[in-house]
Amino acid sequence: MGIIELLLLAVGLSMDAFAVSACKGLSMQRVSFGKAAICGIWFGVFQALMPLIGFFLGSSFERLISAIAPWIAFVLLLLIGGNMIREALGGDDDEEASAALDVKTMFMMAVATSIDALAVGITFACVPVSLFTGGVIANTLVAVFIIGCTTFAISCAGVKIGSIFGTRFKKKAEIA
Repeated sequence: MGIIELLLLAVGLSMDAFAVSACKGLSMQRVSFGKAAICGIWFGVFQALMPLIGFFLGSSFERLISAIAPWIAFVLLLLIGGNMIREALGGDDDEEASAALDVKTMFMMAVATSIDALAVGITFACVPVSLFTGGVIANTLVAVFIIGCTTFAISCAGVKIGSIFGTRFKKKAEIA
């Protein structure tokens, strides 16, 4: 996996966090960089940690599945993408937008939006990231850093966009 694929993957993984951040922004009276950064840090850290955990889990089984690894990666990513589209196109959720940024709320949201990143981490073990000649673990660490930074930026933007545009574009943002 090269840099272009990694950036596309990072943006794709960030979309759940973007949608939640936009809802946070919608529900806030005043949006400041500090509040946007809180969302960005929570979501960015978890979007980076989950693929790292998935990579180490997948590395444990990589020798057993190396012959069919590209197909496993394909199926996992196909299921993740299909599930994200299904959720976006599904009926209206009963989710109520909340401006709460407390640890419990943010932890639950960060975990919920980053579960798909765990599966992506497993694919990193099967189809290694090749950004430079530093080795598999170094490339994976750079990849999760890029995913975390991308999610941070997109989540911060989501809070601001949510406060500006409201729920008008929520479904479209989730589909994207």
